[in-house]
Amino acid sequence: MTSVLWLRRDLRLHDHPALMAAAEDGAVLPLVVVDPALDRAGEPRRDAYLGAVRALQDATDGALVVRRGCPDEVVPAVAAEVGARRVHVSAEATPYGRRRDDRVRAVLGSADVELVATGCPYAVGPGTLTTGSGTPYKVFTPFSRAWRDHGWPAPAPVPSDLRWHGGVDSESLPDVEPLHPVGEDAARAAWADFLDGPLETYGEDRDRPDLDGTSRMSMHLKHGAIHPRTLLHDLARHPAAQGDSAQRYVNELCWREFYADVLWHRPDSAWGDLRRELASMPYADPATDEDAAGLLDAWRQGRTGYPMVDAGMRQLAREGWMHNRLRMVTASFLVKDLHIWWPHGARHFLDLLVDGDLASNNHGWQWAAGTGTDAAPYFRVFNPVEQGKRWDPQGDYVRRYVPELAHVAGKAVHEPWRVADGYAHGYPEPVVDHAEERREALRRYEQTRRV
Repeated sequence: MTSVLWLRRDLRLHDHPALMAAAEDGAVLPLVVVDPALDRAGEPRRDAYLGAVRALQDATDGALVVRRGCPDEVVPAVAAEVGARRVHVSAEATPYGRRRDDRVRAVLGSADVELVATGCPYAVGPGTLTTGSGTPYKVFTPFSRAWRDHGWPAPAPVPSDLRWHGGVDSESLPDVEPLHPVGEDAARAAWADFLDGPLETYGEDRDRPDLDGTSRMSMHLKHGAIHPRTLLHDLARHPAAQGDSAQRYVNELCWREFYADVLWHRPDSAWGDLRRELASMPYADPATDEDAAGLLDAWRQGRTGYPMVDAGMRQLAREGWMHNRLRMVTASFLVKDLHIWWPHGARHFLDLLVDGDLASNNHGWQWAAGTGTDAAPYFRVFNPVEQGKRWDPQGDYVRRYVPELAHVAGKAVHEPWRVADGYAHGYPEPVVDHAEERREALRRYEQTRRV
């Protein structure tokens, strides 16, 4: 019997439980549906996804079938075309993915075809863990303890008797040029390089954007070119498994799973404040306020006059990726210094990031904005100058992305207003005074608390 393996955020062959389940049925027809919803993704993320699909098509010797259209029409049609009685998937956790799968399940069921979900894009499926009283976790630390205690199975092997169902027409993929190498081979190579090098000093270097101290696996995890269970398995067997660096990396994987769990329980938090008690916080609206619109544009373009912020925004525009420390700094600046509601920034990030993930991106934004999961949130206001001095101590990161300041030596680059020729090459002066806007942010917070 032939079954369909409908691939979404699981574009790989290794450690793929749904593939193993499909192979038990007999021949497997791998299918990717190019959903019209993909048009809402930014070009960098869309190109990365399509590049990963092409890589998987090559890995299946051309057996992977690509069809364009609405999944609730395409998937049942392909299943009928090959006489499949089961369509296998990795379970989805996002609000859109769950709604989509419910629609497809209903249409398949009317034709007596089963939608079978095995595994998911996480080591521990969202919604699995609850507190002792049966409620969702709202704070990271207790979630992380429960997550580690729960554990996860070993990576699944590639089925030894895997047979592809061939001879099914496939639509062509557009020619794209992803900003970074994509696909399973690229993911596994990048992971091996990280284990052999930066992992050793990850604990000290992970917050330094001037150094190549992170794994950059987020894009590969986003598209499922590698599974987090594989990463956790390799880390546990690494010589430095119990060291600070390895454990810090495990913690970062846990943050990804925590945010997915939060979104599972609170799908409304995708684009609204998780902490409803701060929903009345006053913000400047770029849609109606020309000054706010101008400030938002300056932030997007990396022309705020704060070098660390601008370097981060320009890295995002150039590479479709931004160092995590800078994601926090730039997010804090938009919300706390410019007083613009976080969804404006979250949408811009999703438009440009190759690793744009709804749960991680939007809840990370809420962490910075003080409206999310953090236990003591709002009065944390990142000082962009001090962040630069601390995490880019010689200014190399700023000079890499802000050429107007390439002539300013050392850490002085973080304060061009203190340098005689700091503005000689067209770098803008600060759009706001950070100290004043910090006080204003805290005033608004106190005002909201009293309401």
